[in-house]
Amino acid sequence: MMNKINVAIDGPAGAGKSTVAKAVAARLQYMYIDTGAMYRALTWKALNTRTNVKEESKLVELLANTSIIMDKYGQGNVYADNDNVTEAIRSEAVTANVSDVAMHPQVRKQMVLQQRQLAAENGAVLDGRDIGTVVLPNAELKIFLQASVEIRASRRHQEHLDNGLPSDLEFIKKDIERRDKIDSSREASPLLKAEDAVEIDSSNKSIAEVTDIICRIAEERIQSHDHI
Repeated sequence: MMNKINVAIDGPAGAGKSTVAKAVAARLQYMYIDTGAMYRALTWKALNTRTNVKEESKLVELLANTSIIMDKYGQGNVYADNDNVTEAIRSEAVTANVSDVAMHPQVRKQMVLQQRQLAAENGAVLDGRDIGTVVLPNAELKIFLQASVEIRASRRHQEHLDNGLPSDLEFIKKDIERRDKIDSSREASPLLKAEDAVEIDSSNKSIAEVTDIICRIAEERIQSHDHI
């Protein structure tokens, strides 16, 4: 039987990680684990319960009492406790606060434990900011997905419009720049490219093209893994 590998996809906000990761998981028939959605679900719960996103101990306590569940094979539904929060976690309020929630070391520590348990049996595609460096440093394939700020902002803007959400391109651009700064400069698991990651610039590539590239590399790694 063919061995399964874990695929770690990292990159900044709006680089297309989630869309590509879902497509790769579907193609390989792997489990898709959206780590960003896990932080967004906690942020949604914090905002709903008026928990201060700057207070680490309160967030850790909230996380301990929150059940975050995702559909296994990339259907994309996310549940916080028993609420389907798939759309709610993409709101501007959640987007504006998620980097503040994700920067707390103890919050990240608890999330990483959950993410590692989900990927323990291999055959998973995870996307986030620190998958290849912290969550799964032994993943057989690591991808660092990059794109220019302008491209990332216009994609996010279009995504909002397509979903009937209000959107301001200039605000999104500034917010992406702000999140890049927080994500890459935080002390706990900053956004970094793993030394052995394959870097892909998606600025001038379609989702299908990026998916093809990653799946081709994954299939090569699976074959070499089978021969070990």
